[in-house]
Amino acid sequence: MFLAGMIPSASAQARKPEPIGSQYRGGLVNPILPKPKFILTDTSGAAFDFSAKTQGYVTLLFFGYTHCPDMCPLQMSTIARAFRQLPPDVVDQFKVVFVTTDPDRDSPQVIRTWLDHFDKRFIGLTGSQKAIDAAHVAANLPLSKKYAPGPDGNYGVDHGAFVLAYSRDNFAHILYPFGVNAEDWVHDLPYLAKENWAAR
Repeated sequence: MFLAGMIPSASAQARKPEPIGSQYRGGLVNPILPKPKFILTDTSGAAFDFSAKTQGYVTLLFFGYTHCPDMCPLQMSTIARAFRQLPPDVVDQFKVVFVTTDPDRDSPQVIRTWLDHFDKRFIGLTGSQKAIDAAHVAANLPLSKKYAPGPDGNYGVDHGAFVLAYSRDNFAHILYPFGVNAEDWVHDLPYLAKENWAAR
């Protein structure tokens, strides 16, 4: 059983997933999760309707923050590295959406600059803390938690450390925790691009 309260956070010990009864190297989501409906602001300052703007694409959704020292940049860089190894006709079927869990520091400009280090096609979203919390709830994810600032004023944010993959049926059947490498993504992305869960 997959429950929001049991999703591993960024502070949890990460372990690389094993294939679970399928060709995928990510973990199977059971029960499957519907694609959430929420509206946030993209890095151009425009409203971004997540459900509508990703319709017809395989969508990889990740909540994180640009000041993250390890898990967030590693997740983004491994997906970007996998994209560079795959044919354009496969990559063009995906949208990668990054939602900040740290809106106080992650302005649209900061997010755009950070994402561009990985792939300029990646979509970055922000909004008020209330709107971001609502997006967490819509995605059936636990809310992120800001730690107390240290002596230098910097702080960390505890958040889910995994990517949810929504196929074209608008459900997440697979998730990718921290520790999945680029080779795993290269293996799974072509399957996700042509996946038809209804035919199983």
